[in-house]
Amino acid sequence: MPEFQINTQKLQNGVMFITVSGFLDAHTFEEMERTINDLFERNSYRLVVDLSRLDYISSAGAGVFIGAIGTAQENDGNIILMRPSPNVKEVFDLLGLSQIFTFADDIDNAVRAFG
Repeated sequence: MPEFQINTQKLQNGVMFITVSGFLDAHTFEEMERTINDLFERNSYRLVVDLSRLDYISSAGAGVFIGAIGTAQENDGNIILMRPSPNVKEVFDLLGLSQIFTFADDIDNAVRAFG
């Protein structure tokens, strides 16, 4: 199983870029949740999450984003998901989350999605 990793970096306009790799599931979702909550505590509510290196996401992993998007939007932010693999996108589709989240193909489009 690939090791779960999260990296964050600040982009322009206060956008935080988060890359996630490995498996986001019942064993790792708390780490993802902590990362997002730490960003929220620093008033960073504009998040772009690169899912291109995420091999697997469970409903618990997707739940982190469900729990966070409301807080982001209430604070004039959002969570933009970037380049999910087909199997990760399928989980979002099956859970009905593709109607809630904005997906982007690259950083430029993701940042533009904030308006």
